[in-house]
Amino acid sequence: MPQPGPRTGPLAEPGTTTREAIRSAATRLFQEQGYARTTVRRIAAAAGADPALVIRYFKSKELLFLETMHLTIDDEPLLGVPLEQLGERLVELLVDLDGAARGIFLALVHGSDEQRIQRRLRDTHEQVLIAPLRRRLSGPDADLRARLAAALAAGMLYALWVAQDETLLRTDRPALVAHYGALLQRVLTPPV
Repeated sequence: MPQPGPRTGPLAEPGTTTREAIRSAATRLFQEQGYARTTVRRIAAAAGADPALVIRYFKSKELLFLETMHLTIDDEPLLGVPLEQLGERLVELLVDLDGAARGIFLALVHGSDEQRIQRRLRDTHEQVLIAPLRRRLSGPDADLRARLAAALAAGMLYALWVAQDETLLRTDRPALVAHYGALLQRVLTPPV
């Protein structure tokens, strides 16, 4: 059976393949609506494609979700920061994450009742938060401190993005960074 040609309809850019249009539509819908509220039919409609093609190309909604939802954080801004300032700098980096990162984080959290998505969330937590911190720490409890700091950081994202804590959302950015940064710093470099 021949592969569908490039899409040229109103929902796709000229030269976009149907597979790319489906992937793009799925990425946007998963970020905006979450896993549960995004259906294969909605993805197909947004891509201007038949729902059967979504399944043909990606096998299932869950596999399409896993292919499109990858949260990464550029840890480059953390590399040159002295360890004594890492807590505050990490909070700055997280508070300044763009809308795409927020959408992916929320989609992963909301879809975490699916086993593979829960695994992706756990792997993302390990790779995006814990591993970069662990690389910066030393000592016999470095892994534990990295995990505690990652838990604090993820808790802040949860409070801001999932629970939408109104007090934290209204808090002046420098004050939020200073207070939360100090909490993280106590875990990263505990007092002797």
